[in-house]
Amino acid sequence: MNGPTPTRSYRNAYRAALALNVVLLLVLGFLWWNGHEKKTSANSPVVNKPEHGDANPVESVSNRAADIPPEAALAPIQLTPERMQSIGIKLGVVKSKAVNSEIRATGNVEVDERQIAYVQSRFAGWIRQVYADASYQFVQKGQPLFTIYSPDLVATEQEYLLAEKTTESLKSSTVPGVSKGAQSLLSAAIGRLTQWEVPATEIQRLGKTRRVITELPFNSPVSGYITERNALPNLYVQPETRLYTIADLSTIWVYAQVFQTDLGKIRVGGTADVTVDSYPGRTFHGKIDYVVPQIDVNTRTARVRVVLPNPELKLTPGMYVNVLLQTPLGRHVVAPSSAIFQSGTRQLIFIDRGNGQFQPREVEPGPQVGDETVILKGVKPGESIVTSANFLIDSESQLQAGIGAYTPSPSAGTSAGANASSSGPMDASQGNIELSSQPSPLQKGQNVFSVKVSGKDGAPISGADVTITLYMPAMPEMNMAAMKTIIHCGDKGGGLYEGAGELESGGTWQVTLVAQSKGQMVASKRLTLRAAGGM
Repeated sequence: MNGPTPTRSYRNAYRAALALNVVLLLVLGFLWWNGHEKKTSANSPVVNKPEHGDANPVESVSNRAADIPPEAALAPIQLTPERMQSIGIKLGVVKSKAVNSEIRATGNVEVDERQIAYVQSRFAGWIRQVYADASYQFVQKGQPLFTIYSPDLVATEQEYLLAEKTTESLKSSTVPGVSKGAQSLLSAAIGRLTQWEVPATEIQRLGKTRRVITELPFNSPVSGYITERNALPNLYVQPETRLYTIADLSTIWVYAQVFQTDLGKIRVGGTADVTVDSYPGRTFHGKIDYVVPQIDVNTRTARVRVVLPNPELKLTPGMYVNVLLQTPLGRHVVAPSSAIFQSGTRQLIFIDRGNGQFQPREVEPGPQVGDETVILKGVKPGESIVTSANFLIDSESQLQAGIGAYTPSPSAGTSAGANASSSGPMDASQGNIELSSQPSPLQKGQNVFSVKVSGKDGAPISGADVTITLYMPAMPEMNMAAMKTIIHCGDKGGGLYEGAGELESGGTWQVTLVAQSKGQMVASKRLTLRAAGGM
């Protein structure tokens, strides 16, 4: 019987299994390697390289940050008198002087709670006659308000009369202690009448007339206006009954509503000027008395109490007034508020160095006082500073820092393109340089630039090194960093140079053209071009 032997069958099966395992290992290795390459590619940064077919490579630099962009660098600049006049530069001086914080607020007149008097009876009884019978009636101190009948008062008066009569009759008694006891009864009766605040004049009248006063008059304890009246004829009153509330308006309170951001400037004892529409041109002077420790959650304001004398009673409770709060801050360095320029997270002031030279300097501002601001750090008294056109100077300074060179800023010249404004040549002794683009106007993305260079005599200049620098300052409010693109142009002959570059954003670009030959500046110009397309 012919056929494979058992040993050969086992050997063939072993070889087949071994080959299958090798194949499986190769497949698994390939799958692992492929997945690892994809993961590595996904985590690796993408680097865009310039195309080799372009004879003129383009260097594109962008500092876009994922979070907050870095502040653009600044550089000194120099402007001609014509340029300074065209952009409207004005100068001021840093001063050192005593300043007061000024806070303008609105408020309302209220009654001085320390000048309020309450009229109450110390004993129970019935009101008979009412003399002050209207709210907001003005009463003088000592003026009768009402009369009251009280059985307890009548009984005490009778005791007083009896004690006085007994004292007179027993004055000459020789019995020990009798005269002294009668005198004690009289003193007790007088003390009870005094504790009930019966006027001394009434007690004297009671002793003279020896007749009980059935209707005791109550007089006003102060001069003022009746703001509350509860005294009515035939009304039975208890000691806790408030019959009158009388406010003395010779001194009043004004509560000014001050925002919580200004509370740090408020000092108790500071002066306050109050004006009201009812009296044009009239100013009432007072002092800051108290800051209420409570913020209104709706308006985010606190009430500041001002005390004012009101001898003419011109100010009445409920009036709406304007308040100017002033607190002395001592002597400080101050500058016009218009001189401070907010550049991202920095506060800048431009120092005038003379001859059209301006240097940006970072400062630390303090509180604003009227049209001026306290400068805590950064400038010295007597320095000349720019008080207008700060934005244009800041843009020029960022441009100078962006192109990495400090060159004098020129006066206005010819324009390049329909959408360009030109600053003219940087040096009047240089040649001419003109710029055109395709497409025109510029657009976001790829653009081709043509530069024509000629000498002062108009002859074309060949063999020069021509560079175009496009710069857009940072815009922190839009979370955009500064952008700069440098283009090296190739010589096409006849004074014509070409180069291509990509603009990363639409908007206004600051363009600087520089042509150099053998290390010497041949021609230069600065332009402002606007590119179409979004940010």
